[in-house]
Amino acid sequence: MSLPEGLRLPPYGSATLADVLPGAATALGVPVRRGGLPADPLDLTPAVAGARRVAVLLVDGLGAELVAAHPRQAPVLNALGSPAGTLSAPCPSTTPVSLVSLGTGLPPGSHGVLGFVTEVPGEGRTLNHVHWADDPDPLQWQAQPTVFEQATAAGVSCTVVAPHAFAGSGLTRAAYRGADYASAVSHGDLVAGMHAALRTGERSLVYGYTAELDLTGHVRGVDSPHWRAQLGIVDRLVEQLVEGLPEDAVLLVTADHGMVDVPDCTRLDIGAEPALTDGVRLLAGEPRARYVHAEPGAVDDVLAAWRAVLGDRAWVVSRAEAVDSGVFGEVQEQLADRIGDVVALARGSWAFTDVQQDPFGSMLAAYHGSLTPAELAIPLLAARGRALG
Repeated sequence: MSLPEGLRLPPYGSATLADVLPGAATALGVPVRRGGLPADPLDLTPAVAGARRVAVLLVDGLGAELVAAHPRQAPVLNALGSPAGTLSAPCPSTTPVSLVSLGTGLPPGSHGVLGFVTEVPGEGRTLNHVHWADDPDPLQWQAQPTVFEQATAAGVSCTVVAPHAFAGSGLTRAAYRGADYASAVSHGDLVAGMHAALRTGERSLVYGYTAELDLTGHVRGVDSPHWRAQLGIVDRLVEQLVEGLPEDAVLLVTADHGMVDVPDCTRLDIGAEPALTDGVRLLAGEPRARYVHAEPGAVDDVLAAWRAVLGDRAWVVSRAEAVDSGVFGEVQEQLADRIGDVVALARGSWAFTDVQQDPFGSMLAAYHGSLTPAELAIPLLAARGRALG
């Protein structure tokens, strides 16, 4: 099944976020295994040549189109080289899915974190992957080995430097297990923590994460002075990371997704449309990537209703059609029920909110989750330590 105009299929196994850590680890001599996918499809080995230490910084919400559109606010980012061009986020283009794709080197259909909020099959409840602690068990819910586990087994010192609030969370264990976790409480702490971690061991792989740009975009919009000011702070953070790189280190900068502003005229409140709630047992996903679980026997009616109401505002398909399209990569059979009976991915700047169930989330200025170029396109930028040139 082909996608409608304006939506793109993530090129799994060739140029997605899931290919970054496997490529970096391969360049450090790790024999990465990733379910039959090539170990280094981005061919990062030349970019990392001679390095014994690789740092990967993921800036939440730093879409490639947004970087290119703001050369004044982000001169350092725009001056960095790009060893593999623009990459793609996975589907849905949302943080939990992307972080686990990065950490495992696998598409969502293989690792099973398939949305911001998904149903726990057979239990009639949802799992918010950002607010996940230990139920369900992260080692069972996401059972694939991570790149960090493989790198640690190969003798590489692996460290994750990320906010203290995420230490030990379900998402952290699903995406980053195998690495030591170093808590960061500020941007300066993140920079110093990554520099310190890079100097451990004979070979090191360090991952850093910062969330404030994404939060600012959600609350204020990406076309706002607030977002542009935060981008300038991110640019300075990257500059400090580059300035303090060990001589035998390489820094890679990437993101988990882009973002689009959603004006009032392209919002639809699901709860205000009876046709969108009839026969619906559970609503999951997020405003630009909805998973709709139907009452027994109502799947066809729910699919027809969502298609009729949303029209060309979204790509609305059955679970089987979504899986067959390849948007999640190859989906393991035991994971498919985490996807809704009906999948609705927004087109243009549309968002499908749920004001009654999620009033705060329905008031945000910008969203992501779907498959538009603005949401999918993410950068991969590189800087090398002084001794590497």
